[in-house]
Amino acid sequence: MIYWDLFYVFFTIGLFTFGGGYAMIPLITSEVVSRGWMTEDSIIKFIAVSESTPGPFAINIATYIGSLQGGLLGSIVATFAVILPSFIVILLVAALFKTFSKNRYVQAVLNGIRPVTIGLIAGTAILIATRNIWANFPETNALLLSRSALVLLFDVATLFIGYKKVHGKSMHPIALIVISAILGIIVYAV
Repeated sequence: MIYWDLFYVFFTIGLFTFGGGYAMIPLITSEVVSRGWMTEDSIIKFIAVSESTPGPFAINIATYIGSLQGGLLGSIVATFAVILPSFIVILLVAALFKTFSKNRYVQAVLNGIRPVTIGLIAGTAILIATRNIWANFPETNALLLSRSALVLLFDVATLFIGYKKVHGKSMHPIALIVISAILGIIVYAV
């Protein structure tokens, strides 16, 4: 039954992922692609859409995939499943934090999880960057550098760094998203 599959997959993703949405991407990709619910390319594209919409990435993708696979009820089941482990853990942490915060085993677990989380996030960033900067042409099996993606990356990075140098603070993320969308339209649609 699709609803049980959605619950199981997204509960597992929520249960075994630390570090937020970006750290979840490898596990989401593995689980969703292996079941044929989405392709890797679709997930990469959805990440871009999800980052420009309100809400955490994992909840957005759980809702979207749930909707694709099981309609409204599927989206509710998948969304509930992905947030349930975090909800349970937060309740436990809140209830037991004072008691266990100084425990050396708890500290050891947290110290072990930190570098893995950083590695998962860095791996995801590298995967997204390489998939967007290198264009794969199936008819020739050639990997070619996407000049358009490099130009956009350079333009947005220059704008971000220049703004920070001039104003002494980072540009608001919404402004960067809007500017990136406009540049994407100019580079890819015109």
